[in-house]
Amino acid sequence: MSRRASSPLRPRRTRRGCDEDGWTAAVERTVAEFGPPTVLVNNAGVLHFAELAGTTLADYERVVGVNQIGAFLGMRSVVEPMTVAGGGSIVNVSSVEGLAGMPFLVAYTASKFAIRGMTKVAALELGARGIRVDSVHPGMIDTKMVSEAAGTDVDVSWVGKKVALGRVGRADEIAPLLVFLASDESSYCTRSEFVADGGATATHALKL
Repeated sequence: MSRRASSPLRPRRTRRGCDEDGWTAAVERTVAEFGPPTVLVNNAGVLHFAELAGTTLADYERVVGVNQIGAFLGMRSVVEPMTVAGGGSIVNVSSVEGLAGMPFLVAYTASKFAIRGMTKVAALELGARGIRVDSVHPGMIDTKMVSEAAGTDVDVSWVGKKVALGRVGRADEIAPLLVFLASDESSYCTRSEFVADGGATATHALKL
């Protein structure tokens, strides 16, 4: 990756998501230690399973706070320092639920659609500053997020059998895509949606 490495930005989390002052402090710390950041990956995310009628406002706000507001604050916090650096790349991790809906995930789906939209707006506004903004849309990936949301270990292998590749994905299959978008190898990519879902979105609801 040709861009110089920057310190990862780790703002404090609050019950409503990522804290505004925490983002400011994280960016200031990064600039002091490493210089202006040239890469930001917004990857924080939480799930909440519930029917629409059973989703409380508190649960909805918690998911939106982390997934959507956190991404917004992250992008906003690096605009000026990335401009000083001469440009950079912002990668927002959305989901296949940012491309289509899924039952029991109203808050999560709303937040991931929002990330998709914010990515396009940011790309249009920041292109003149040399800042690229893209979104990544993973499918079912074998991480702890599902188990943490369900409150117990969950076997998600059956989900993989429903997609073209016949299996769930791994985190190390998504990471290289993020590295590509963070690097100058993707220098003509912005406002794009990169899908890594094993073929989940290749079909429609009439699949047998």
